[in-house]
Amino acid sequence: MEMTNWAPEHSDALRNYVAKGMSFSKIARAINARFNTSYSRNAAIGRAKRMGLAGLDRPEAPARPQISRLGDPRVESKVPKFRWPPKPVFEDVKPVKLRCVEIEPRHLALIELAWGDCRYPYGGDAEGEPITFCGHPRRPGSSYCTPHFRLSRNPDLPSEAARSTASLRMVDAA
Repeated sequence: MEMTNWAPEHSDALRNYVAKGMSFSKIARAINARFNTSYSRNAAIGRAKRMGLAGLDRPEAPARPQISRLGDPRVESKVPKFRWPPKPVFEDVKPVKLRCVEIEPRHLALIELAWGDCRYPYGGDAEGEPITFCGHPRRPGSSYCTPHFRLSRNPDLPSEAARSTASLRMVDAA
């Protein structure tokens, strides 16, 4: 005989509750309340299986009839059918209007750039597409020519000249 920690009166209570048709979680709660134990639902299932009680005369959910396309009823199988997740809903998005520059780049390679040439990049978006650079004379103190410098800055901010004079005035006032 198999050694268990279930007392004979606990096993008798389990047998009675299974005969009443209670679920194993309710059986475990009832036995724990009655005998001040701490059996889990899985412990009650395991003990019932060892006693030969689990799975016998357990009520099952009735199969729902399903009407086929031809109109004849058939019984749905107990194996759950795989359901694809719902398809995502795509919203129409307006294309973003990009700011652009009215300048034709020279499309120089990196090794062809001179010290004072604009380094604004072009290309490289697709796999294997070469990256070239603007190559026009750059603005003093910047890596870009004036049109590309303005393109790369936030258009809502005040211009560089307006910001620099304001900071100079603040320095003079202090």
